[in-house]
Amino acid sequence: MTLDINMEWYRVFYWTAKTGSLTRAAERLHITQPAVSHTLKQLEGKLGGQLFFCTSKGVVLTTEGDVLFNHVEQAFSFMEIGEKRIAEMHNLNSGEINIGASDTLCKYFLLPYLEKFHIDHPGVRIRVTNRTSPETIALLKEGKIDFGIVNLPISDPKVSFRESSSLQECLVAGQAYASLANSPLTFEAITSFPLLMLEQGGSTRRFLDEYASSMNIKLLPEFELGSIDLLVQFARSGFGLAFVAREHVFEELSTEKLIEIPLEPALPARHIGIATHRGTPLSAASRRFLEMLP
Repeated sequence: MTLDINMEWYRVFYWTAKTGSLTRAAERLHITQPAVSHTLKQLEGKLGGQLFFCTSKGVVLTTEGDVLFNHVEQAFSFMEIGEKRIAEMHNLNSGEINIGASDTLCKYFLLPYLEKFHIDHPGVRIRVTNRTSPETIALLKEGKIDFGIVNLPISDPKVSFRESSSLQECLVAGQAYASLANSPLTFEAITSFPLLMLEQGGSTRRFLDEYASSMNIKLLPEFELGSIDLLVQFARSGFGLAFVAREHVFEELSTEKLIEIPLEPALPARHIGIATHRGTPLSAASRRFLEMLP
């Protein structure tokens, strides 16, 4: 049988046993001595036995009271440890962050912030789950990650999105197609060249397909690859033209390992998004990490 006993009764019992005095317990709890006595009588009445007996020096636990105190002391000790752990987490001396993001966003966006946060707060454990943006949103809704870093546009009624850094998709190729950089290509003209694109299922591929579809053009890639790194490698090797974010291939463009082919019209800018679950509070560590992101 479970007894419905007010937690404050146990607190009064605990400090009376610890101090051995009704007066000192009252001072510790900032209540009156009669209030301590009344509370102990209520607890004894609920438990059905005497917990203390009086002496000239104060109060002493009975056998039953000593048994109860051993358990209550352990419970209060666990509570104190819990409070310290929470304080440590708020001070970022411990804790854990679970992040969802694609390989590309980890490499080109998230990594420097992860490095800085780890240096500043080495006690906080960081876990990154690599998935596409739609898969990241699914993990967020399942409660398996604290927040996600995704490619926008993407929407979900259960998820809040904050725009972060911008991305400008562009068309690139290796030196074999360098002559195409002399004048802009239309989207219709692109379809006459071999195209390299990410596999279907991700937000970037959906963005490109929908943009082409808005001009009544269907993109039929020669190769469908699983990562931006593979797209870059295949483009550099002369397999065709690839859509990539300019921010992800800055080094290759500056060293002319890749050539940017101008588009007419240019693709609209996109944004990296920070996704959080509506109504779910973030831990102190997660909040601090998100404060670092643009």
